[in-house]
Formats: sequence, structure tokens, C-alpha cells
Amino acid sequence: MNIQIHTNRKHMQKVNLSHVFPALTEPWAPITVAHCNGSDVMVAKGQGSYPWHRHEHTDDFFLVLQGTLVIEMRETSVTLGPGEMFVVPKGVEHRPVAESDTFFVLIEPPNTKDTGTTLV
Repeated sequence: MNIQIHTNRKHMQKVNLSHVFPALTEPWAPITVAHCNGSDVMVAKGQGSYPWHRHEHTDDFFLVLQGTLVIEMRETSVTLGPGEMFVVPKGVEHRPVAESDTFFVLIEPPNTKDTGTTLV
């Protein structure tokens, strides 16, 4: 599926996020669907667990569209279902986990890097 991003006001159009789901073939590999205030608006599929990591300079925004996403942090965890969102503050180590295919929105500055895998 070819996902086109239109950031020029002359080409504004709505995006049906459920139509993006089939293009998400790799877990934890988001697709950018729009830009907003200098940030990327992305849709991703979660399946299994993503490595423990942190973002040193930005918060991490999650909005679940379908399925269940658990955001594990070292001291607690938050379980999100469809329509629920959570923001992991910058610098907080976390690991998203999805037992089955889960689709969610991320909003981050372009080219946001995380600290990579941290040994548990």
C-alpha cells in the first residue's frame, strides 16, 4: 500500500488510519501519515515486546486504535485499550508490549532516537 503524506495546504486531505493497517507488515516499524507542528504523526503495529529504552529529549506519545498495549516502566505499567492514550515523559525507561496485533499512533519529532536496548 502506498501511503502519501500531504503537508502542503493545497493538498490537505483526511487520513483513514484503519486503511493504513494493512501496510504495517513489520511490528514496531511506524509509518508517518502526517506532520503536525513540526512533529511526525505515525501509525505502528505492536506485536510482542519492543526493547527497553528511553528518549532523552522528548516525551513518547501513544494512542491505541485497536488491540491492547501495555507500557511497562521500571516501577509501574499502564494498560491501554482502543481510544486510550498515555505519554511517557522524556528520560523514563519503558518497554511497549502487545500480546497480539495492536495498532497505535505515535507523535514524535522527526528522526527521534531512543537509547536502544537496555539489559533487564
